[in-house]
Amino acid sequence: MKPQVAHYTTRVLCLRIVPVVGASICLTHYPRDLTMSNGTVYLTNSGYEFTGYTAASGTSPAMIDVQGIAGVAGISKAAITSGVFDGARCYLFATNWDQPVEDYEPIVASLFGKTTLTDDTYRIEEMALIDALNQSVGQSYTVTCQKQFGGQEPAGCKIDLVPLTVTGRITAVVSNTQFTDVARQEAADYFGAGTIQFTSGRNAGLKPQEIKAFTAGGDIVTYEAFYYTPVLGDTYNMIPGCRKRAVDCSDKWHNIVNHGGFAHIPTGSQYAQIGRGG
Repeated sequence: MKPQVAHYTTRVLCLRIVPVVGASICLTHYPRDLTMSNGTVYLTNSGYEFTGYTAASGTSPAMIDVQGIAGVAGISKAAITSGVFDGARCYLFATNWDQPVEDYEPIVASLFGKTTLTDDTYRIEEMALIDALNQSVGQSYTVTCQKQFGGQEPAGCKIDLVPLTVTGRITAVVSNTQFTDVARQEAADYFGAGTIQFTSGRNAGLKPQEIKAFTAGGDIVTYEAFYYTPVLGDTYNMIPGCRKRAVDCSDKWHNIVNHGGFAHIPTGSQYAQIGRGG
């Protein structure tokens, strides 16, 4: 049983989002901002809305979504796509608006899950911790390899990424998605489909971004933007990638024995054909 319950006449829901990096974001359903007894301010009317909490007995997922306008209340499109909120912890609780106390009536602890961005609006599905038991696990048979590059699990890729990881320093910046390290001497596309993660500067600690293109001159282009624009001198770790094709596994990594693609499985149109006599 809960040690205490907010009174139904003054009960209000509040949500605290604790990202991996950066300050917490505190939201409330109440028409005015609420200042908790510890001084923390929970914002309202900030271009967002979060749903009520629903749950059922057993292992059915608990549901609570956050939706709103990107760029307000500290939840921007760039922050979402760059991973600031990946794995963020969320704490939903009820309290009394006339005497607000943080975590007065705890309701659920959750994690940020699937995010949907539409123009300048977002919708984030939160997953209660019990949802970890409801994740589907399976394997697809495709022409390209489905294994994680560098995976060391049984029957995995087995490529050791530690000796392949390089470090460097940014020497030129075009945008949040394009920058250069002229010291790089690797061949074009060597780091294509790999990842880059900053180890200094404002982006340090944010999730690695997948590399869209890499040129022999050291130009690096990522699919998604880093939250902050890199600056000259920012240091990074970079891991080469694999395009998951048989030719990459064979010629680039000499690892065809562990290739996980299925190029010779007949398609539906092939195995559905009616046999014909010779």
